[in-house]
Amino acid sequence: MRFAITDGGRNQLSKARKSYHHGNLKQALVDATLSLITEKGPQGFTLAEAARQAGVSAAAPYRHFKGRDDLLIEVARQGFILFGDLLEHAYNNGKPTVLSAFYKVGRAYLAFAKRYPGYYIAMFESGVSLTSNPQLATVSERAMSVLTLAAQHLMAHLPADQRPPAVMVSHHIWAMSHGVVELFARGAPGGRAPFSAEDLLESGTGIYLRGLGIIEKP
Repeated sequence: MRFAITDGGRNQLSKARKSYHHGNLKQALVDATLSLITEKGPQGFTLAEAARQAGVSAAAPYRHFKGRDDLLIEVARQGFILFGDLLEHAYNNGKPTVLSAFYKVGRAYLAFAKRYPGYYIAMFESGVSLTSNPQLATVSERAMSVLTLAAQHLMAHLPADQRPPAVMVSHHIWAMSHGVVELFARGAPGGRAPFSAEDLLESGTGIYLRGLGIIEKP
């Protein structure tokens, strides 16, 4: 799979060099990695290449990271912090309605993938295990908990014995969201389907929720 460098990637590279010049080597390497991931994919670069992008020696990254996988874990960790913030903001305690807030979380998922491709790729496409690092596990669980909480609120009106597990619902929606990102959210709008990624996710979510009896059929 080929990845085209975007303005966001160039901005990350510029940010990396500025970060290093201000004495923040660790963040400079993270920013350089975001640029490389966006351009080449998660396996298409070396630690030495990240160091070169950040304007430091090949040995410098080892002050903070054991290797490339360790650096990818840090990129994913930072991405999940931002991701969780955006999902929480989108949900905003179920306002104005629980259902509309649930759909807003889905749109926030797609928006994050479009706006921050480097983070998204590190988080979900690099092969990094979310349980490989305690800090990464904590922030990824926090992001996931937003969707699970939204599912709990959405099903609160159902009798307890008729509610599917909220975690199952949230994981199904997560999988659907990721599938829409992979198949339809990249490239020119309408390039693979006559509908937007947002419309595909929202309609698919509606069909799924109606099938479970969580929301009424129109």
